[in-house]
Amino acid sequence: MKPGTVVLLGPQGTTPDIGAVLADHGIRGPVALVRAGYQEREAEDEAMKASFGMPAVNLDLHKRSVEVFRGDPDFTVAYQARQQRLRHMQTFYRVRLDKIEDAARTVSVRYVEPELLAQEEKVSVDQFRHLDADHVERCDALRAAFARNWRLSDRPLIARHREEIRAILATCEALVIAGGHVASLLNRLALFDVLQLAAAKPVFAWAAGAMVLTDRIVLFHDYPPYGSDIAQVLDAGLGLARGVVVLPDPRRRINMDARGGIQRFARRMAPATCVAMEHGSRMTFELGVLVRASAARLTTTGEVEAGWKGSPSRFSSPVIGSRR
Repeated sequence: MKPGTVVLLGPQGTTPDIGAVLADHGIRGPVALVRAGYQEREAEDEAMKASFGMPAVNLDLHKRSVEVFRGDPDFTVAYQARQQRLRHMQTFYRVRLDKIEDAARTVSVRYVEPELLAQEEKVSVDQFRHLDADHVERCDALRAAFARNWRLSDRPLIARHREEIRAILATCEALVIAGGHVASLLNRLALFDVLQLAAAKPVFAWAAGAMVLTDRIVLFHDYPPYGSDIAQVLDAGLGLARGVVVLPDPRRRINMDARGGIQRFARRMAPATCVAMEHGSRMTFELGVLVRASAARLTTTGEVEAGWKGSPSRFSSPVIGSRR
């Protein structure tokens, strides 16, 4: 699909600004709402709809997916097998990440000349980059093979729901994608081909919703309640907001004082720009071009550039493995 206006926002929290953003872009409603990331709580949308200040229609993607999985058992078995394989691939990728991280930390504390240490740091970053790219390519290949084999548009239940979604979107001025569970959100948007059905309507998204619109979905947490703090690429995103890595809620999730960690992460994600998005942050893309921003940028020198305004640039080729 050809992207139109895409606006990525910071987390909405208890004082959402989505209503003001919609108004700033001349949206008067109605708008179509995606809350599939909230899974079983998808329908609990009254407060969110009220924050828009205009009529909104919930596309009920999670509910629709439940109907598909109950009504098409052959497809469901194959879909669950694909998801299980993706989970195994993610686990094995994490094992490899852990080993590279262990080696990088061991090397980084050796007392050798700075020039050699800098060279070894580059080797470590290159190893991360190679592993990330390989993982995304393999995930993308698996999803593409599944789509070819099962021809989703030919499955009667999926086709029926897509037509219903198309009809709803035809009555709406914009598509709004909320956060929640990022993998669930990605899978439901893809299952029903929502972005294609929305054509070039303006898209507004935050938190996990913003993450799924980028080239690569990157999971990160410097203070995890359990497990490792190594950032990991989950999958290719849907590619409407290209050339950026979205990092929602950075105050809770990023150690802003860890200059070495920020430097390594930003270099690992390059040439994509790493953007930390607090409440009130915003990035606006027009026809695939970043035209303005108000956020914080993590730099390859390890500094955090507060008040980053973005720089208009066209990302003419996708990051390896990105889906359009």
